[in-house]
Amino acid sequence: MSQDIRIKKGLDLNLKGGAERVISEVSRSQIYSINPFDFHTVIPKLAVKEGAQVKAGEEVFYSKSHPEIKFVSPVSGKIVEIKRGEKRVILQISIQADAQDDFISHSVSEVSKLSSDEVKAILLKSGAWPFVKQRPYDVIANPTESPKSIFVSTYASAPLAADFDYLLENKLEAFQVGLNALKKLTTGKVHVGVNGNKNSKLSQVSGVEVHKIYGPHPAGNVGVMINKIDPINAGEKVWVIDAQHVASIGALFQTGQLKQTKTIALVGSEVARPQYYNVTVGAEISDIVKGKISNVPSRIINGDVLSGTKTNINGSLGFYNNSITVIPEGNEYRLFGWLPFVDNHIHSASRTSLSFLFSGKKFVPNTNLNGEERALVVTGEMEKVMPLDIYPMQLLKACLAGDIEGMENLGIYEVAPEDFGLIDYTNTSKLEAQTIIREALDVMIKEVG
Repeated sequence: MSQDIRIKKGLDLNLKGGAERVISEVSRSQIYSINPFDFHTVIPKLAVKEGAQVKAGEEVFYSKSHPEIKFVSPVSGKIVEIKRGEKRVILQISIQADAQDDFISHSVSEVSKLSSDEVKAILLKSGAWPFVKQRPYDVIANPTESPKSIFVSTYASAPLAADFDYLLENKLEAFQVGLNALKKLTTGKVHVGVNGNKNSKLSQVSGVEVHKIYGPHPAGNVGVMINKIDPINAGEKVWVIDAQHVASIGALFQTGQLKQTKTIALVGSEVARPQYYNVTVGAEISDIVKGKISNVPSRIINGDVLSGTKTNINGSLGFYNNSITVIPEGNEYRLFGWLPFVDNHIHSASRTSLSFLFSGKKFVPNTNLNGEERALVVTGEMEKVMPLDIYPMQLLKACLAGDIEGMENLGIYEVAPEDFGLIDYTNTSKLEAQTIIREALDVMIKEVG
């Protein structure tokens, strides 16, 4: 019997600019970009040169440490630029797209007839393997290892996040085939989390453990599922896959082609009509937001407001992102902003603001920090929004001190930066908790492996 997950710790942010349940097409970009920094810890080795013609799904670069992990072009076209930084580090690969994509086709069979090694070989050869990430460390999974279990969350509880029930309602067959393929990769179970407050069609999938999830954000984070269902101990690995990527894997085994298209939510208070758009990974942000955002100075975020990354109009859609969020830049000073009834349209997790009195109100966030960096003081505020069975402040202190043993004892193996998104939002120290966790995970990779 599947285990339901109910959490009370967390915080739902009711923000203005949620996506309308409408899906539109985005005009095809002239340039599509692959950004190696989307794939943390991967050192890219080029398989093509500038000027080369590539098909959609053709290898562009591979991982230096694992040459079998290939990264492929999302479109067919010409490699027009390979941008490098210091020490010739590859920053971006730009592809001038053809008018229509010409795909590489792979020989595939029905998943039920394939062995684990055969499924893995198809994922590696096609370039679909980067969809598969591992915990600990929140990096691309090592294909030479086997996880004790695999997790897929179809409940995005972050503010203004995309609704997977809506995005995948016409891709249920591909989603099921993708899950069947993932089952071949582990001797353990495949766990699928769904929104318990909805009658989700995604809960009807078979052959996997389905868990209904209840509670405020970060209830939908896959880290919460892992912590409550199959916690990670030292030396253990679990794999996680984004719900849309599961459907892409299923489509690969149905058609023999890896199509790097997805449906994203263009959301935020500065979007004229927030809704969903079908796009190809690597598309230019300008083509997605053109004519759709206000003229107010805004920040464009690749992802959600808590865990996304700042980008600009000339950037490109990130490999793992399911949304683009646009909010006002916080470039104004709020006089006596800490006083009640002064700018109470600004949401606050504390009662120094009276926003808690307006439970049904949709708030408009901006990028103001509303304070400066200060010492970590024991207040209990971090614990209020952390549903994982860890001590977040003590873990952050161990990370800052580089205390490897302390980090291990305090649960570093179970967390990813996104699990600390609400702590970034609510903590009065104004420290970048997600950055601290990411840097600590990198230390663990180097020192422990």
